[in-house]
Amino acid sequence: MDREGLLEIAEAEKNQRKRHRIHCCTSTGCQAASSLDVKKNLTKAAKEQGLSDEVDIVGVGCMGFCGNGPLVEIEPDNQLYETVTPDQAEGIISSLKGGNASAAQGNLHHPFFSRQMPIVRENSGKVDPERIEDYIAFGGYQALCKALYDMTPEEIVEEVRQSGLRGRGGGGFPTGLKWATVAKMPGERKYLICNGDEGDPGAFMDRSVLESDPHRVIEGMAIAAYAVGAEHGYIYVRAEYPLAIKRLEKAIKQAKKYNLLGSQILDSPFDFKIDIRIGAGAFVCGEETALIQSIEGRRGNPVPRPPYPAEKGLWTYPTLINNVETFGNIPPIVERGSEWFSGIGTENSKGTKIFALTGKIENNGLIEVPMGITLREIVEEMGGGVPDGEVKAVQTGGPSGGCIPENLLDTPVDYDSLKEVGSMMGSGGMVVMDKGTSMVAIAQFYMDFCREESCGKCIPCRAGTEQLYALLTKLLKKQATAADLAKMEALCEMVKSTSLCGLGMTAPSPVVSTLRYFRDEYEELLQERGYSQVNGKVTIG
Repeated sequence: MDREGLLEIAEAEKNQRKRHRIHCCTSTGCQAASSLDVKKNLTKAAKEQGLSDEVDIVGVGCMGFCGNGPLVEIEPDNQLYETVTPDQAEGIISSLKGGNASAAQGNLHHPFFSRQMPIVRENSGKVDPERIEDYIAFGGYQALCKALYDMTPEEIVEEVRQSGLRGRGGGGFPTGLKWATVAKMPGERKYLICNGDEGDPGAFMDRSVLESDPHRVIEGMAIAAYAVGAEHGYIYVRAEYPLAIKRLEKAIKQAKKYNLLGSQILDSPFDFKIDIRIGAGAFVCGEETALIQSIEGRRGNPVPRPPYPAEKGLWTYPTLINNVETFGNIPPIVERGSEWFSGIGTENSKGTKIFALTGKIENNGLIEVPMGITLREIVEEMGGGVPDGEVKAVQTGGPSGGCIPENLLDTPVDYDSLKEVGSMMGSGGMVVMDKGTSMVAIAQFYMDFCREESCGKCIPCRAGTEQLYALLTKLLKKQATAADLAKMEALCEMVKSTSLCGLGMTAPSPVVSTLRYFRDEYEELLQERGYSQVNGKVTIG
């Protein structure tokens, strides 16, 4: 198939559209709330009411408003129904004939939606993730056509560099620079890896993108492979994401069928194939060198750098590694240009970022917002604030990040600003905490996670996280002294400065940030503050 064939598929698909298109979310979250039964009953009701020729019932990916699912949207009316149950499907179909729907109606102009700027997620909740034809009808694979027919590999690398896109996996390394490094590496073979090993507590951004729009990621990978000279790619996904794996497998088969993967893609000289590798759930495999070890069939342990994977990666060949969201940004950058993308965000943080907004928050779910928006705008306007309470802190960056207090909520969400206040962008977790949250307990929770997920290869991480967890536990039992607190601070610095990989280097971050902003909570738990423990019971002296 060539460029004209792709346009023909898009036109044919559009011509088959019916008067109404009903989107029913079939992502993991909504499926858990019986959305598949909702979709089944919508189809049944349309048939019974004689509307089958006028209504398309489409299973789509995540619409974002996850706490209010299952969600159903009717186009072109842009009517949203929230928390839909299977027995409400008949009323929703009846509403198309002027009846009253029996489900709660939402508002797409709500700040949760209106403040967003979907780029990676622009098709999520719109396209059927299991039909490549639907993706093509929404403009899918046109960027790949442009790359192969109208641009050289060097021009693509330069376009990505000029866009200012930084890696969305947490480190924020300039994507164009990484691509340029791999592209200039000599050798007979190069590899490309999509890192979908998302393991942060409370984070589900990559899972949602893979479930909702798998072809977007595949297209981004194909463009990247053409740009750097790779012919073989891997998508590394954790086994806990069965729906994402299922839809990826189907999408890869469909792309091969339409000559969008494989040999001589779109009748060009470019060859590229993709395989899926399923991870066993080790958090450390999100670190790129550990991920490479795992793909090679070894235990997922990090290895020292340099050399970096861009120079010597998978099976010692130059390897480009980006995460799901990074690849999802590539098609629109190629299609619309670097100037368009670099016009969004801040000076050093371009474009948008997807966050999983969770915790003690009124409106929770997935959001995609322009860089530079403040935490306050996200939490209070989009998220609706804390139900019946006040915000105490917001944790960003997962186990590697920090807790930001309420008085710093006007901090812009960009790489540099978050780093300045002791946190980080990370992959996109954003957990809101209320006044009743113990910040010491939060630090203990994340330290427990890090000690469990440590690969154990280096002593600072293996032993240091265990000792930090023990000291935090001692504090919460009100058995610690000021000397223990001083020891904990020294341990944080030691683990941070001497660990082998990013897991260990950032493991102390939640402790460091909570000590920085909530030190009084630590000091109140010390024995010297008048607390003692007798026969397992805490008393105040």
